[in-house]
Amino acid sequence: MKNFLSIESDFVNTRFDKWFKRKVSAVPQSFIEKNLRKGNIKVNNKKVKSSYKVQKNDLVSIKLLNFKINQVVKKKFQYYPSSKDIRATSNLFIEDNENFVIINKPAGLAVQSGTKSKKNLIDVLKKTPQFNGSKPYVVHRIDKETTGVLIIAKNRKFAQLFTSLFRLRKIHKVYLGIVFGSFQKSKGTLIDELTSFEGDKKIKSKAITHYNILNTNTNYSLLKLTPETGRKHQLRKQLLIHGCPIVGDSKYRVSLSKSKKNILMLHAYKINFSISENKYSYSVDPPLEFKNFLKEKYLKNFYE
Repeated sequence: MKNFLSIESDFVNTRFDKWFKRKVSAVPQSFIEKNLRKGNIKVNNKKVKSSYKVQKNDLVSIKLLNFKINQVVKKKFQYYPSSKDIRATSNLFIEDNENFVIINKPAGLAVQSGTKSKKNLIDVLKKTPQFNGSKPYVVHRIDKETTGVLIIAKNRKFAQLFTSLFRLRKIHKVYLGIVFGSFQKSKGTLIDELTSFEGDKKIKSKAITHYNILNTNTNYSLLKLTPETGRKHQLRKQLLIHGCPIVGDSKYRVSLSKSKKNILMLHAYKINFSISENKYSYSVDPPLEFKNFLKEKYLKNFYE
């Protein structure tokens, strides 16, 4: 006996294994690989690899295996926003069209839910008028405490497009950061090998960031930061390595003061990209706390 499933248009060009885990069952990768190899799972009555990109109306046949259709290992937490959350979010939109939105993300709001963050932007966006009839897709992230420009796709096609553009480094981001100290050169490039962990697995990744000093004094500097790669906490880690940690970065033990709430002085200022020869550029000024800190520390409030 077999189960037959047809691929929906929303999943066109998605890897087969990702489609399977999303629409059939969240089984281990090894389970999918083994049963594709044995022919227990086929597409259009043919054997395929897990990397196969599914197409609309592809017919997936599944032999009666030892799992339940739509079995979910663990349901993700979903935050249910209040009407106040939804009203506040309506002020964050910089751009809203049929394929994507550009958000000015505030500090303290995670992009997605996590073990420490229940309230999150994606679950709030689902309930906004801007996403009526569509759903938000994450195509990149900025840290919970980082403010500024963020792209959210409205459909799978544009989610895949933006993911490809990021992978090909065709989307260019500019950050502003206030750091302790300064660099000897007014501009340069930071190249480092950053270490991260996936479970017990140690991963080393090359990180590249270009910087320009916009203004500096004895204790602080305002930097323009252009990351070439997109590693987790890249800017925060690299600036710490090079002796100029970002002000307010409590994760890496750099505080404003014991009496003050830590405010991360890192802002996603600008983003540029092109789609089908159409150029897009969005920017947003830093929040008031960022500007006030510049004024308090006698740093000029100007950006390039």
